[in-house]
Amino acid sequence: MSAAFEKNNFDWQIQQISRRVGEWVERVLVAPNLPNLPDAPKWWFPENLLQVAFWTIVVFTSIWLGWQIWRLLSAYLNSLNPGNGRWLSRQAKGEERDRTIATWMRQMQEFQRQGNYSEACRALYMAMLQRLNDTKLLPHQPSRTDGEYLQVVQQLPQAQSYQTLISTHEQLCFGNAAISSEDFSTCQQAYQEIEQGSEGQIR
Repeated sequence: MSAAFEKNNFDWQIQQISRRVGEWVERVLVAPNLPNLPDAPKWWFPENLLQVAFWTIVVFTSIWLGWQIWRLLSAYLNSLNPGNGRWLSRQAKGEERDRTIATWMRQMQEFQRQGNYSEACRALYMAMLQRLNDTKLLPHQPSRTDGEYLQVVQQLPQAQSYQTLISTHEQLCFGNAAISSEDFSTCQQAYQEIEQGSEGQIR
């Protein structure tokens, strides 16, 4: 009694394809110009296409590995010196806080003329912070958040006006809110009330 043997199956086909690819890679990389090599496997597409695909994979893999190494190295360096990565953003914020109230008001007017009410409200907010600093009511601290400003300004005479500007700034930063001309007018009026209340405090 004879047993039936499979003449062809999926595993065998995968093994054959893998062997042929290995032979081709060996032929291309190890001995491309040696004579008397047995014929390479016959492919249904041009051999150059396989070379291009192979080198494309090599290049992209190298780029990806380089990117991963750079990310790990950056994370490691930042863990050694946590403040280093944020230095530029702190420097930019410091430069913003060094501007005068008049500079912020000029920027506000320019943004208003352009119809960019979001940036105009932001300029009013920054002018308000500068005014708090100049009047010594609340000196600048880079780490201070809008929530902390809200707590402090509740004790000031124009608390509602401060809250309007701070809340609008929070919406701009965290809510991606679109600021209309009416919203800007509300912020402008709030700033004017703050300005009138603190007249004579800036020397």
